[in-house]
Amino acid sequence: MSSIEFKWKDGTSEIFHKFYLITEDYYSRIVGGVENRKLFIPYNISTSIQDVLIAYVDDIPIACSGLKKYSDKDVEIKRVWVEPEYRGHHIATDMMKKIEAKAKQHGFQRTILQTREIMTDAVKLYIKLGYYRIDNYPPYNELDGAICFAKDL
Repeated sequence: MSSIEFKWKDGTSEIFHKFYLITEDYYSRIVGGVENRKLFIPYNISTSIQDVLIAYVDDIPIACSGLKKYSDKDVEIKRVWVEPEYRGHHIATDMMKKIEAKAKQHGFQRTILQTREIMTDAVKLYIKLGYYRIDNYPPYNELDGAICFAKDL
């Protein structure tokens, strides 16, 4: 595989919006349809994500992740995604490290994130990177199926 290039964008990026639609479809499929996650959707609008990291191979976008301010001390990691054919090359790990460095640069004390237990690869990645399970924070404290993690920066 060619070398990976990372570029920062924002939530209005057309490339990020394409990943947003891919991830929306994926998340809806794993839970049995969009009806089973309709309460999650308002909290995941792509344009509300301030900092977006896109990974490229040969100028082709292959992965994304983003940061969304949650509070003065916490920033939420959103939309960690690697295209299936590029998985297994530590791209998500590299993105998470870059996202955490950006969060620290912005002065945040902690990264937080929400996922689902069914997403076992994601859960394993977060734990491997030092994330620990926390009580579900709003709005996910009201949504069935959500699990939340945090990492002190």
